[in-house]
Order: sequence, then C-alpha cells, then structure tokens
Amino acid sequence: MAANKEPEDFDSPFYKTANAFFSSYSHLGLTYDDVTLATCYSEILPRDTQLETELAEGLKLNIPMISADMDTVTEARMAIAMALNGGLGLIHYNMADRQQLSEVGRVKNNVHGLIQDPIKVTAEQLIGDVLNLIEKKRFAFSTFPVVDSQGKLLGLLSGHVVKPRYAKRKVADALTPRAQVHTIAKKELGSDHIVKADKFFTEHPGIHKLLVVDERDHLHGLFTMSDIERITQERSAQFKPARDAQFRLVCGAAVSATRNAFGELDRNRILAHVGALVERGVDVVAVSTAHGHSKGVGDTVRMLRDAFPKLPIIAGNVTSAAGVHYLADSGANIVKVGQGPGSICTTRIVAGVGIPQLTALYVASRAVEKKRVTLLADGGINKSGDIVKALTLADAVICGGMFAGCPEAPGEIMEISGKMYKQYRGMGSLAAMKSGSAARYGHDSEASRKVAPEGVEALKEVTNSLDRVVAQLIGGIQSGMGYLGASNLSQLRKKARFIRVSPAGQREAEPHDVVELKTAN
Repeated sequence: MAANKEPEDFDSPFYKTANAFFSSYSHLGLTYDDVTLATCYSEILPRDTQLETELAEGLKLNIPMISADMDTVTEARMAIAMALNGGLGLIHYNMADRQQLSEVGRVKNNVHGLIQDPIKVTAEQLIGDVLNLIEKKRFAFSTFPVVDSQGKLLGLLSGHVVKPRYAKRKVADALTPRAQVHTIAKKELGSDHIVKADKFFTEHPGIHKLLVVDERDHLHGLFTMSDIERITQERSAQFKPARDAQFRLVCGAAVSATRNAFGELDRNRILAHVGALVERGVDVVAVSTAHGHSKGVGDTVRMLRDAFPKLPIIAGNVTSAAGVHYLADSGANIVKVGQGPGSICTTRIVAGVGIPQLTALYVASRAVEKKRVTLLADGGINKSGDIVKALTLADAVICGGMFAGCPEAPGEIMEISGKMYKQYRGMGSLAAMKSGSAARYGHDSEASRKVAPEGVEALKEVTNSLDRVVAQLIGGIQSGMGYLGASNLSQLRKKARFIRVSPAGQREAEPHDVVELKTAN
C-alpha cells in the first residue's frame, strides 16, 4: 500500500500545517529557532514576490515591517526612513506630549525630496568646529548652508574646504559667498517641486545643491541632486514609500493609558493628546503596555474608538486568543502579540510570565478568524528567517534591536575598544521608566518604587543605514517566500508547513566547521 501513496502523503506526517503542528505541541512553548519551514514546489522567483500588507482600512504598508515604539529606536528620523522604505515607524511616548507632536509633525510635514531643516553653521564658527560636529554626529555629508543669527543665508560651506588643514580658519573665510550660491524662491516651487528641482540639476551640470529661500532670503530648505535622483528612481521601484491619501509619509505614535492623581484613567489628557496627534495627521496610534489584556487598556481603546471612529488603533501586548478577542471587542483594529521575547526584555525572568513567541502567535492567530483584526509579531526578531516564520501567522513584524544600531535611531554613538556602539534599552528598564514609561508596566511615575525592572540597558554595535538593513531583510523574506512558492503574504500563510528542529538541527543551520572571515553584514 505504501508504494501507492502520493509524494505529498509521505511529506504530511513530517511537514505539517500550522493547525496540525501547533496542536501536536500544545504542551510546549515554541519560538522561532525551534521550528523550520519546509520548502514547496515553486514557480515564484524571489524578486517577483509582493510584500504589501493592509493592517487596517486606510493603513497599507508596502513592506510588513514596523520600527518599535522604544526611546532608543523610533523618533522622527527613524519614522521617516521607515516610511520611505515602505514600512511604518511608531514614535515612542517617553517624551513630553508637545515633543511627540513635534516628532509626528516632522514626519507628516516631511516634503518629499526637500530637506526642510538642514544642518546649518554660522560664519563665526571655525572649520575645526564643523569637523568636530561631523565627527560627533557622524554625518555622512560635509557641505553646510551658512546663516546668520536670524536664519538669513550668507553662503555655502563646501565639503572641499572642510578639511583638518583649514581647522583654524573661520567659516566666513572659506564659504562660497551668497552671490555664487544657487537658490530658488519658496513660492516658485509649485505643486511638483521634484520636477522643478530635477530640471534645475539637469540644466546646471556640476551643481549638487539647491537652496530654498523666502522673500527675505531666509533659508527654508535644501535639495540635493542625490535625493532627487533617488526620488525619480522611486517611481519604478518595487517597494515604494508608504504614504497616506494626501501623499504624506505614514507615521504612528504610541500613547499610554496614563492615570491621574486619583488612580483613574486620565481621560481628558489622553483624548486631548490623541486629538492633537490626529490634527497633525497621525495614521495610527498604539496603546502600548506590557499587559494588554487588562481593564485599563480596554477602557483606553474603547474611549479612543468612541472619540475617533475612523482612527486605526493598535493595542497590546497579549499572548492569548482571549486577549485578542478582548482588544478587538474594545475597538482595536490591530493587536500586538509578544510578552518577553525582546532581547532586552526580562519580563519572563522577573515576573515569571510570557509565552515563547511562535506559540503565542499561533494561539493569537486563532482568534483572528472570528474577529476582523490584524496581528503584529512584536519582539524576538533577530534575523530575516525569523520574519518569514512570523509572517506565516502575523500580518507584520515589529523590530527593535534589529534597527537600534542604525544611524537613524536616537542616541549618541560611543567608541569602546575600537568599535562603535549605540545605547539600546528595554522600556521596562529602570532608566526608561524614569524617563516616563513606568505606566507601560502598570506603575506610577515614581519609577524608583518598582522593585524589579523588566528590562535591561545595553549597547548595540553600530550598523549600516536603515536603507541597507531593510534591504537585507527584504531580500531574506523574498527568498523564504520563493522557497515556499508564495507570491504574496496571503499565500505564505496558506503554504507554510512546519517541523520541529532539534538542538543539533539548530547548530547545523548556522555556519559551522569553518573560520568565518566575513559575515552577512
């Protein structure tokens, strides 16, 4: 009889669907490295796969990646870069409300191709001061507009003279004077400023900078030829920037279920702040706490849903189908799944709670069948293969540590033993809670009263730019989809077949029996 079996019949006892696989391991919590995916017959080339995902009505991403709402990961610069790559940045709330509004405004008002607030220098500075600024901030450019104390344009400091040999000279003695600097009046930009700038650079060979000024000659922005070329190429790119209906970059913001002095939900403050975020054009808000299956989170989501019926709301975090049901019934469109999988999170050690991430995603995904919500896999991602596995059960992933070393992430760079690092800390760490995230873990603003923080402070080695990191991750996701014969994320979920991996199998998957000379990075 066995000889008459179809080939698929031989495979099915080993390579199982999500339902069959996870049901057989209902007694055991599994995470990404505990399983691998079986390959399938494929007619799909990786380069032809599509990664679009719709998280809620009106919120569509071109890649299924979101940068975490952590104070060492996402502020305006990261959110802009994520959106330009087709994803989404969630701006953290460990800052004053006014500052968060400003960060969201910077993303939404980011004029495509125009650097609205370029880094400037003054005429009285020394070239040495500029060199120190470049080194401290690790700028990848060395040409700067020169302005006076009122913001009036005085000239342009070219990178050709920003050299150590000129360190003792004043900027005023080395700048290209105003009369020789190419500018365009802000009122002349028109509705398509990219076409205007592109035409200028075509007509002026050798000129790489175009400054924007107002009628009083005050600096209002800067075009670079490299940016304009990138934008014109974008029109034919496979993964386009994520934009709203008004062609602005998409942006999300995290909010806390804050309480007043009486221990009650601070409804007035929450509603006023989210209302201001909506006015700034925010595309989604995230009610972010460590324990999303709780009364405070449910009450906050219901309150926001009543006040803003069309606003997409992310809520979490949970690790159960009951938690997904609860948040969906409260009004959430998108649910974050993950308690303790992050590299800097110690919730499972400190509190003794939390579920290994892949099992948590499977259990949560069962509730999605009955509730019209989408899932985000939040935490535990450290390679592109993890993202492929997560996307067999979730609609997108949230990454923190993967992006924390990028220059777009907040925080200063430090050098230790010849290597460059950036700070990375869990939002449950003592330092983060002192900065404002205590409510995320159910404590008041007096963080010192929390006996055991649920996160650590750490360092991440500085990595490539976000563009390059995301490009590598996308390549890995597309490869995984090609192996499964999936042209899009929906097919990936349908075709995924799982098998448990032994510790020896895990070691086999890594480079072994060699001396590595160069890593994937």
